[in-house]
Order: sequence, then structure tokens, then C-alpha cells
Amino acid sequence: MIRHTRLVVSLLLLALLGVPTFADDIRTLQQSAIESGKADWGHWGMTPDNYMQWGSHSNRLIPVYTFGTLGKGQGIELKSYTGENSPYRSEEKLKQLYGQLPSDTLNEDADYLDQTNLYDLQKAALEAGKKHLFLIVFDGMDWQTTWAASIAKNKGVKYEDGRGQGLHLQDYQADGTTEFGWMVTSPYVTDVHVDVDAQTITRDSSAQPGGYAVKAAGEAPWSQPTDIAYLIGESKHDGWSHAYTDSASSATSMNAGVKTYNASINVDMDGKQVETIAHQAQKQGYRIGVVSSVPISHATPAAAYAHNVHRDDYQDLTRDLLGLPSISHPSQPLPGVDVLIGAGFGGSRTQDEGQGKNFVPGNANLTDEDLQKVDRRHGGQYYVALREQGVDGGAALKTMASEAADLGTRFLGYYGGPGGHLPFQTADGDYDPTVGRRRRAERYSDEEIQENPTLAEMTQAALTVLGRDETPFWLMVEAGDVDWANHDNNIDNSIGAVLSGDDAVKTVTDWVEKNSNWDESVVIVTADHGHYLFLTRPEALAEGNHGDEAGE
Repeated sequence: MIRHTRLVVSLLLLALLGVPTFADDIRTLQQSAIESGKADWGHWGMTPDNYMQWGSHSNRLIPVYTFGTLGKGQGIELKSYTGENSPYRSEEKLKQLYGQLPSDTLNEDADYLDQTNLYDLQKAALEAGKKHLFLIVFDGMDWQTTWAASIAKNKGVKYEDGRGQGLHLQDYQADGTTEFGWMVTSPYVTDVHVDVDAQTITRDSSAQPGGYAVKAAGEAPWSQPTDIAYLIGESKHDGWSHAYTDSASSATSMNAGVKTYNASINVDMDGKQVETIAHQAQKQGYRIGVVSSVPISHATPAAAYAHNVHRDDYQDLTRDLLGLPSISHPSQPLPGVDVLIGAGFGGSRTQDEGQGKNFVPGNANLTDEDLQKVDRRHGGQYYVALREQGVDGGAALKTMASEAADLGTRFLGYYGGPGGHLPFQTADGDYDPTVGRRRRAERYSDEEIQENPTLAEMTQAALTVLGRDETPFWLMVEAGDVDWANHDNNIDNSIGAVLSGDDAVKTVTDWVEKNSNWDESVVIVTADHGHYLFLTRPEALAEGNHGDEAGE
């Protein structure tokens, strides 16, 4: 029976038995905020009486949770990059990161790391011989977003700063090896001029440079900024003007250890392709896996492995991931990842200027020809699982992943709904989004929910294939729908996306406990950038998760 139907039946049974059921009041809070244009409990942007003032990213500090790192040695421990080891205390290190000393960025008291340090940590773990490396990215999830999800789940405001509690990623201790910190995500620069067909870049002298002014933005993710406009690069203060990152530049920093321009997929400021931690691990015999709740060729999954001067060249990014000739590797393709599971299935377009002259009409992310080339039934390397009409996606994915593991083959899972992504989970665990900034809400049929797996199920399938024997592996998992929800100023979808991603985190830690240990495994849980949510009355989200009984 499909998930949506099970929920409806459960609620009906509870009502018949006289058990109280509660209204979906977080949904109601969201609807009311959109209808009135304001909310007393929060807002996105600089203006408290404008709920939807800002729908893009910000330059906030981003939380980092690590597992299997504390006590594991220099370079692997998160504290290797915080406090006195912070690159933001060193003029030399800042110049290496940004190509110059950014204004107001040097901070002798900095406790935060830089997102390039996550590459350093992974590289240290790889050099130390760790067998299982995990990078879990909640796209767009800043501290405030995590706080909102925790309040809703806890049914109360249990903390106002620090690591927090209530979510698995906050509570799990990994046998005492977990650490918590926060990082700067600002890029090298906002923009460059790109030629997708030639795969070249030209620097733009007017582009906004990166940096982090602690006096303007605050010393911790929960700090109240003294100059709120600074977070989106619009401060009028002299010197306090720094770029905020996009997902591509950020993922490149975390995977390849360099700062670059927004829209870059593992291409540096000299226009050169850079090697990711996945490439390095693969050369050492590790299997490589990439999982995402959004299209497989979007910035975060693509930057785990692919190369391109621009994030929007989707079909070529997928070719890199699957080991096919691409615009960036025309004659000597990359080896390809061992497991790729994500969304992007369905939908068709006849043209796409962002993808250059070699765009093939049809599916924007994976052409029919490329799909056939990689399918083992046609001589390719991948056991392919696709969304099928009338087939339970989670169950089918589990079965086919097991079959791929038994065969010892690579695995491609391709799913998604009308928007190209997995159905959005809402705060109540259902799949019934309401309106956001775009003034429209997605609607899913029972079939669309049934035929798609969850992110946790995708993660488990990847682990089945990657962990089938003693071969070491590196796995990136992205909860990409957090970003989509925050762009849409939709607190209901945002909370649901965090909870869905948290289930995937638990899937990973459960696997480590059962199949490995915290001496040979390292897990990093973080986000690539923040948004601009301010919770002015956070307790409203607690009330909204267990408010008045339905019907009263």
C-alpha cells in the first residue's frame, strides 16, 4: 500500500477509536504568512513585516557536524581547523583562499573554519586509511533552518544556540567521536564570463569578491548580525561587501579544496579543472557513490565528481558522472562513479541555452542515448533502475540494488516527479505541500508518491551496492529539497526536507554501527550555504506541531 494512503487510513482509524488527531498547523502558519505577506513568528529577509523579502542565499556561517573524528588525530579532528587553527586568524591563509586579503575578514579570535577545510579533513582521513568516507550535504540548511526543524520535532524550543538537540544529526554521539563547529562559505568571487562550448572562463573585474566580516555578520551561526544587509552582499558600510556562494562554488570548495566563482563545477579561477576527493579516492581503489533527492546533474551531486565551467550544462555533467565522453572530457572520459542514484526522471525540453551547442532535446539531465550506453543490457557498466508506472519505487530500488550487489556491477537509479525532484515531504511527514513564494503548490498523485523512493531508501540502496564487500568507498548524499523549500520561503516544506534528510543521516550511522565502526569510518554532515530565515517567535513552530485538536 502506498505511503500517502497508509497515512490517511491511520488517521481515520485513530478518529474512529477516539484518539485525538492534530491539525497540520505548520501548514496553516505557512498559508497565513503567504496570504497576509507577513508573520509574527518569522520572515525571510531584512524586513520583519515582509515574510518574503528575500528568496536567495546568504553569507551566514554554516554548522558542521562530524562523526568518527574526535580523538582520531591531526587533520581528521574538526578542531584541526577551528580556534587557534582557524584560517581566518592567518593573513597568509586568507590570501591563499581568496587571492588577496579580503576586507574586514582577518579575525584573531575566529573559532570558525572554512568550507575548504572539509576537503582537508576528508583528505586527511583518506591518507589515514579510513575505509568509509561520507559527506552528507543538506543544501541550503543554515542553523536557523535546523533550529526550525528541531523545534517542530521537539514540540518545544529546547535550545537557543550551539549544536542543538532533537534531530538525529544533533543527538547522535558516534561512540563519543562527534564534533560540532561552523564554517564560512563565501566564494572567491561572484561571477566570471563563461563559454560552455569552449569550456573557458574570463574574469570579470566588476565581480564581487568573497570574505567574511565578523563585525557585520556575527561570530556564530546563531549570532544576530549588526548589519543585516551584509549577509546578502548589500551593506552600505565601507569594506563590508562580500559575495555569498551558490551551491556549485560551495560544493567545489568542499570536494576539491579551492575557492572559485559561483557556477563553477570543479574549475578554478584560472579555468583549470581541479581534482576532487572522490577522484583521489577512486585512484586508491575506493568505490564512489553519489545520491541526491534532486536531479543527478544539479550542482551538489555534479561537483562531487564532474568538471564544467558552468553548473547548468546538465547533460555533460551527467556524462562525467557516468564515465561517458563529455564537453569537458571529450577524448578521455572520467572513469565514472560506481553508484549514482537521484532524481531528474521525466519531463522533456526542446532547447536549453545553458547547455551549449551539444544539447540533445529530451530529458534535460540524461539523454536517451546516454542512458542506453550505460545500461548493462546494452553493453554498459550500470545496472539501471528507473521509476516505473505502478511499481513501488522504494521496494524496487531495494531489490535491484541487491541484485546489482550480487552481480558485482555498477548501479544507476533514476527517479523523480513532475518537477524533476523527489516528492517534497512536509513537516507532518506527509507529501502535501502548500503555497510558497512562487504562489503555487506542487500536487502529487498517489502514483507519484508510490513510484519514488525516499532519500533514506536511496541512501540504503547505495550502501548495499558500495558496501557489498571489503572494498573501501566514498559516498556523498544530498538533501537538495531543503534549498528548494527555502528559496520558496516555505517553512512547511523546509522542515519536512530537514526531517527527510535526517532519516538519511540515520541510515548512514546505522550502517556504520552494523557494518563498520568509528575507527574506520568518518561522516561529515553540513550544508553548502545558508538562506535568510529569521525566527522572531520560534515557539510558534512548536505550537504549530501540536496545536488545537482537529475539528475543535
